[in-house]
Formats: sequence, C-alpha cells, structure tokens
Amino acid sequence: MSNGDCDDRGEDTILDDRARIDAIARYNILDTPPEAAFDDIAAMAAEILEAPMAMVNFVVGDRQWFKAAIGVDWNNLPIDMSICRHVILEPGVVVVPDLARDSRFDDNPLIQAEGVRFYAGAVLETPDGIPVGAVCVLDTMPRPDGISERQKRTLKMLAAYTMTQLELRRTAALAEAEAARAEKRGQRLALLTKGAASLLAADDAATMIRDVYALLEEPFGLNVSFFYTCSDQDLRLVASAGLTPEQQRQARRLEFGQTICGIVAQTRTPAHLTDIQLSDDPEAAFLRMLGLDAYVSSPLIHDDRLLGTLSFGRRGPPFSDGELGVLRTLIAQIATAIERLRADDRLRESEARFRNMADNAPVMMWVTDPTGYCTYLNARWYDFTGQEHGSGEGNGWLDAVHPDDRPLAGEAFATANAEQRQYRVDFRLRRADGVYRWTIDTAAPRFDIDGSYLGYVGSVIDIEERKVAEAELEARVAAALAEQARIEATLRQSQKMEAVGQLTGGIAHDFNNMLAVIIGSLDLLNRRVDSQDARIRRYVDAALDGARRAANLTQRLLAFTRNQPLNPEPVDVDALVTGMTDLIRGALGADIVMETVLAGGGWRALADASQLENVVLNLAMNARDAMPEGGRLTIETRDVVLGSDHPGLTPGDYVAITVGDTGTGMTAEVIAKAFDPFFTTKEVGKGTGLGLSQVYGFARQSGGHVAIDSAPGQGTRVTISLPRLTSADGVQQQGKAMAGPVPVNRGEVVLVVEDEPTVRQFSTDALTELGYRVLSADGAAAALRLLETRSDVALMFTDIVMPEVNGVKLAQEATERWPDLKILFTTGYARDAIQQDGIALIGKPFTIEELATRVRQTLDS
Repeated sequence: MSNGDCDDRGEDTILDDRARIDAIARYNILDTPPEAAFDDIAAMAAEILEAPMAMVNFVVGDRQWFKAAIGVDWNNLPIDMSICRHVILEPGVVVVPDLARDSRFDDNPLIQAEGVRFYAGAVLETPDGIPVGAVCVLDTMPRPDGISERQKRTLKMLAAYTMTQLELRRTAALAEAEAARAEKRGQRLALLTKGAASLLAADDAATMIRDVYALLEEPFGLNVSFFYTCSDQDLRLVASAGLTPEQQRQARRLEFGQTICGIVAQTRTPAHLTDIQLSDDPEAAFLRMLGLDAYVSSPLIHDDRLLGTLSFGRRGPPFSDGELGVLRTLIAQIATAIERLRADDRLRESEARFRNMADNAPVMMWVTDPTGYCTYLNARWYDFTGQEHGSGEGNGWLDAVHPDDRPLAGEAFATANAEQRQYRVDFRLRRADGVYRWTIDTAAPRFDIDGSYLGYVGSVIDIEERKVAEAELEARVAAALAEQARIEATLRQSQKMEAVGQLTGGIAHDFNNMLAVIIGSLDLLNRRVDSQDARIRRYVDAALDGARRAANLTQRLLAFTRNQPLNPEPVDVDALVTGMTDLIRGALGADIVMETVLAGGGWRALADASQLENVVLNLAMNARDAMPEGGRLTIETRDVVLGSDHPGLTPGDYVAITVGDTGTGMTAEVIAKAFDPFFTTKEVGKGTGLGLSQVYGFARQSGGHVAIDSAPGQGTRVTISLPRLTSADGVQQQGKAMAGPVPVNRGEVVLVVEDEPTVRQFSTDALTELGYRVLSADGAAAALRLLETRSDVALMFTDIVMPEVNGVKLAQEATERWPDLKILFTTGYARDAIQQDGIALIGKPFTIEELATRVRQTLDS
C-alpha cells in the first residue's frame, strides 16, 4: 500500500474522484436500505476471515458510505477516518497487520476511539477500471501474520462478486425503468399493443423483428425490412424481410458509412428517404434496385450504446409523420427490448455464475422465498446430507435435521421469517453416512429495491469439531477446577494440621520439661524414702504412675506432630501384617471376618517397625468399632507410585498398607476433621481422639502419606503410604536408653547446660545422686567460661533448645576447642533431635536409671 498521504491529491486524483462520483451515482447505491446480497457478502467476509467487523463501502466526496456492515453501527464516516480511501488507490488486496504501527493510520480516530488494529480489504472496481470502494474486514486485535493467500483470494472474489451484484442491480433497474416507459408508450399507441406484447414475448432479437414486421406489413404497406447489429466498425444482418436469398447475401455485411444503414450507424442519426427512384444518391442504389420508393432507417441505441440499425421500406408514398412517430416509438421499444433480452442473458449468466460459485462453495448454501419455502440448496448440501437432488426444497430440508432438533430449527426459522430478521441456530444435521453432526445455520433477509421482502440467503457450516473441542475444553476446565479445589483443600488441611502440630508440639515440649523435673524429683525422693514407710512409698509410686501416664500422653501428642523419636529400619510390611494377624483376629468379635491381601514379595518400607505395628493395630481397632453389627475387615499391602498431586509429598515409590471395613462409614465433614487431635465420634470415655492423629503424625514423620476413603453406609478405607527402602537410605536408630542396672560411676566431672532453672537443678541433683561431680551453666556463654577454667570436665550434658546459642552450636564449638570432651544431648521435642549417627541423645522426661545408663555409655564410648 502507498505510503503517501491521500489528502495531498493531485489533479489526476481529483479527476479520478469525479469519475468515481459519476460511477457511484450510476449505481444509485448510496444511502439506500440494506440489501441481503451485500449483507451476505459482509457476513461471508467476516466468517471466512474470522473477523468481528466486515463491511462493503464506497468512498465518494468527503465521506465513506457503508452499504453493508457487520459488527459496527455506522452507516458512514468522514473521509479523514476512512482507511479504505487508501485502498482504492491500490489494486488487489491490501492488508495492514497493525494500524497502530502504521504512520498513515496511527492518528486515525478509529484506532484511538474504536480500538481498531487490523485491516484487510479488496478494491471494488467498475468494469471500466474505476475504483469506487472496498470489501474489507476489521479487527480490534493486530494480526502480525496478516491473512492467508486463500483468504486473500476469497476477499478478492467477494469484491468481484460485489461488483457483479452492482452491475446486475444497475442493469435490472435500468431494464425495469425502460420497460415501464415502453409500457406507457404502448398504452398511448393502441396500434402497437400487439407489437409491444410481441416484443415482450420474444426470446431473441431476430424473432422480435420478424414479429414487428408481420404486425406492420399490412397497415404500413411494407415491402422490406433490415435488422443489423453492430460489431466494431461493421454491421451484420440478423433478420430481414422481402429479400431474395441473393439479396440477403449482398446485404449480409456492411461497413460503417457504406449504404444508408452504414451512414445511419456511423452518424447515429435517423434517415428518411422519399422518391428513391428519382434519387441519384449512390448509397441508395441497392434500394432502387429493390424498387423501393420510401425508406426509413434508424439507429438502435440504448444507454448511448449502438445496438444496430432497423430499417423499413415500401413501394409507395413517403412515410407520414404519424407513421414516423409510431416507428420512432416502436424502434425505441425494440432497442429497449433488445437490451432487456441482453440483460436477461447477462442475468442468467450471473445466476449461473452464482449457482456455480454456490455449488462450489466450501459451505452449504440455501435460498428461500418470502413464505419461507426453500427454493434452492447448493450441491454441497446434497453432497453432505445425501438427500436426493431437489428433495430438500420446500420444507424437505428439515428431514435431514435430527428429530430432537427439528422443532427448534423449524420454529426458530418460522419466527425469524415472520419478523424478517437475521436467523441463526445450531442443530444436528444427518450426514450422508447417517452420522449426525453439529452445524450452525445462519441467514440474512433479502429485500428488493423497493423494500419488499424477498426471503433469505443462508449458509450451513459443519461445526462438529468446534462443538467437540468446546465440550472437551469445558470438561478439562471443570476437571482442572475440581482438581485445583481438591489440591487447595488438601493443602489447607495440610497447613491446618501443620499449624495444629506446631502448637501441640510446643505444648508437649513444655510438658516434657515439667515432667522431667516431676519424674526425676519423684525418682530422687523414692531413693531416699525408707523402704519400711509403705504409706509414703505408695504416695510416691502413685505420683510416678500419674507422671508416667502424662509422659505417655505427650508422646502421643508428639506422634501427631511428627516429633516423636523414631527408629527407622527396613520393614517387610507383608511379614509385619502376617505376624500381627493372630493378635488382631483375637481382638475382633466372632461376627467380624478378617482378610489379608498381601503384595507378596514387594518392596520393603523404611519405617519404625514398632510404631507401624501400633498404627496397624490402631486402625484395626477403629475398623472393629465401626462395625457394631459385624462385617469384614481387610488389611491390604501393595506397591504404589505417587505423583505430585499430594502436597508436601516427594513423588516416588511407596509401600501402601490399607485397612478397610464394611462399617458405618464417615461423612465428608467427619473426614475433614478425622486427623485433628482430640476429635472423636465415639461416646464420652471411649476414645481420646488421638488415634488417627497419631497415624497421621507417624506417616508424615516417616516421609509418607495417609488418606481416608469413606462414605456413610459404604465403609471406610484408611491407606498409609510409607517410603520405599532404597540402597541410598541410611538407617538411623535413636531414642531413650534402655533401663537396666545403674552402672557404677568413677566420679567424673559433668557440666550441665540448661536454661530452665528447675530442669537444670534436677539434672544437677540427679547426677550428684549418681556420684558424679557436677557443674552447671544456664547457657552457652556460661558453659564456655567454665570449660576455660576447668580442664577436668569429662562430659557436657546440654539441652538442644536454648536462647541465643543452641546446644548443637555449643557442642560444635566446645569439641573444636576440647576434642576429648564427651557430649550428651537432651530434648523434650524430637524435631530438635540431631539426625546423625553416633550422637548421644536422651529424651525428656527420663528416669534416673535411664540417665545413669546414657551418661555411662557416653563416657565409656
């Protein structure tokens, strides 16, 4: 496209504008009502180029006029907003991928106000080469890649088809106007009524002239007639009367300017000759040879175009003025009739071209009359549906529509036809092979030049793939949303459990510190009580029993929070389940059947075997309690591969153990709370609500996962998945020292480092009781200062969690400076435990015997 500014136009462009104004005026197209033919062209352009806006427009004077428009509500624009004014200066198809990036358009109000970014248009050019407008599409999104070659060809074809419609429209209008004038003249000339009828009835010009001659031969006393058509610079005889074959041969062809007819054709001026026999005009020699006395010859002209000449002669008096008037009128009628015949021929050729184009169109096309009766279906329709040619006309097209869709399709069309508005409906259409496919049927109403309703022109497009894609997309979106909701719910549950676990773990940690003091103090007291004082010893034993049960409760809390000390080791889950079968079966009632489904030779898990046994037993007892009327308990093992859809879980290989029952089941609300600490559905006094929370904590601490599958009345399946043992797994053993005989000490110096005063005092007293020399410090700084002054410290007994500097960092610094110093750690919160082999650790609370054993082991290691 030219980069020049179309406002800087020269004289040649102005002359072109005048020619364009005249050409558009001849079409009488501006500011006229919508017409279906042009609306269809705009709709096809929008459909084929997948654009939201399309139009057929004409550029004239200071405005751009829209004959048809899709997606906009304008009917004209000022010339400074016109994009098509540039297009008409270029041949073919013009594409502007991004109007905002083109210096010719970046300040155009259409871009600034309407957001138009893309343009593609094909020039509308008259048969004599005058550009008058364009068929174009617009889009609010730029198209960096423009349009395809096929789309360019299609746009160019639509422009050519638009001009064909304009020419047909113009010709038909002219023919109708001329026929109206001829009819009025025929009414004034009663003598020529039959002649006018003959003109209208004739199928060709030669027949028309022979019928007119036969009509006038007797009343006008005619002896001869000549009808010539013109071609370039000569005349060809088409019809004659009163001539012998030889005379016809002589008159068959004339040049312009040769004989009277040639002169009339050349000058386009009628000739009336009288007294031919007395004339010596050499051009009249042939007429004298025929013995004629009077002769009239007139050019046949229509729209300033010479069609030929028509002449009549007689042997008798000259033609009177009245006869000449009738002949002039009749000749004008003949010229109009000949042009009408030619227009009809062109119209038939245009209709044939339209049908040929429609039959070869890539979509099904149809036409109806004003009553809604289908008068035409293209070949594509019959190829697609397999209907017999012609059987789809009338209402036969509905036979190919799916029975369930016929009422909708028929009613939608009847309503649109009654309201003479655009029609659009989706329905399933039977293909020739019997398969129904989704299609979209769209149509626009057609109106005559006088505004009368003519019916519809529509198209049917197969959209099965689009429907399938939309359904699949909707399904994928629904599935994705459901999956997202599930993952979010799982993540929220995981975050909630993590938060509850941190809170619970903190509480258990503080309890362990307090219980360490209580149990240790009671232990010391017990060592000092006289063995004969049974009453006091009973009190001490009762207090110790309560404290130990409290310690057990904190261990269960730590199990939920994944902070209980574990001893992971290779576990053959099949063997573990088999070994527990008798124990579990004995705990079930006679009305519960137990079944095991084992993987058999599957993977081994990495877990604490003792804790795993407790988990399986816990789940089995829960299953038993859920089947008060009896049922079936199933324990199943299998190898599984878990993916990334489990938040907080590393994708990989896992060993799964499922405990299922046929009991009462759980609601979704119960499942959501099942792992919460202290939540239970059992009666008061029959459950603590820590069972499933322990299972959850054990699974997560072991690096695994636990899930519940249940519904009311459908039973429950609880699956715990544990990491598969691999060759790279190192097995760590940690926990409390086994109780046994208190070892004999050697009076070594032990440094106690503890920030809690009561715990520090108890540890000091206990170690002193055991015969060790004890130093104490309330933190890392004080401990280092003591070590600098005391070279005889053999062991440092330190808490892990301390303010400022924790026990691990303290131990690292101390052993770097005093390599022979032995370290024993203690903690009430296993999350703080050191995950490394060879590290001495004792968990809180501990007994004096356990402390004595662990201290001795550490000193002797």
